[in-house]
Amino acid sequence: MSNENITTIHEFNFNFICDFFSNTKRQGPGSPEATLQALSFIDNLTDKSLIADIGCGTGGQTMVLAQHAPGHITGLDIFPHFIDLFNANAEKFHLQNRVQGIVRSMDNLPFQDEELDLIWSEGAIYNIGFERGLKEWRRYLKTGGYIAVSESSWFTDERPVEINDYWVSHYEEIDTIPHKVAQIQRAGYIPVATFILPENCWTEHYFAPLVRAEEIFLDKYAGNKTAEEFVEYQRHDAELYRKYKEFYGYVFYIAKKIEL
Repeated sequence: MSNENITTIHEFNFNFICDFFSNTKRQGPGSPEATLQALSFIDNLTDKSLIADIGCGTGGQTMVLAQHAPGHITGLDIFPHFIDLFNANAEKFHLQNRVQGIVRSMDNLPFQDEELDLIWSEGAIYNIGFERGLKEWRRYLKTGGYIAVSESSWFTDERPVEINDYWVSHYEEIDTIPHKVAQIQRAGYIPVATFILPENCWTEHYFAPLVRAEEIFLDKYAGNKTAEEFVEYQRHDAELYRKYKEFYGYVFYIAKKIEL
């Protein structure tokens, strides 16, 4: 598998993906500050509120959320080892009484209709698709409940061919912020807030910790060509961001469910 022929990260063995990202606090761009900024637009949460963090990974953002918001949080991820680490982190922060991780796919959620007060998903909704996620997850939200997701988005209408083709081949739903907001409205929500994640969400909180994760991973899989290609894939992703960061990034979208 050459780097030029890789279309998405999911072409790698899932065990590789899980093993690599188990050594990072966050599995995608973000920061405690960005999580709290998004949370600041959400009101009416109480001790009885039910919150789902979909695609929670090891729970870096979930623990921040739980320390600043009331209610019970269920983290869901498809990787069992992520959930083991998630629940260990909940115990580490003494949050286990109201924060629990379970292994579950985001297209097979265990909730009842209109059960949730808040749906959270940082850098993960792309796995099911932005528009599909908005529409399918809506049923689980109470009317007036919130959804807060971060999603890769274009900052400009025009961009260099290299980065355009790279992203379209990885995630064809990537679009400009106004088009994403329009999708939110069509799916039955009122857009509440939108903000671009600052550069340090990528450099300081995502790419920098990956350096140590790469060392651990390459040491464990020494001589494994696919493991080496996986690390090269991550480094290529980082290089493209440094080169083209003015054209794209993650955007937090916060919206409220309305009655249709």
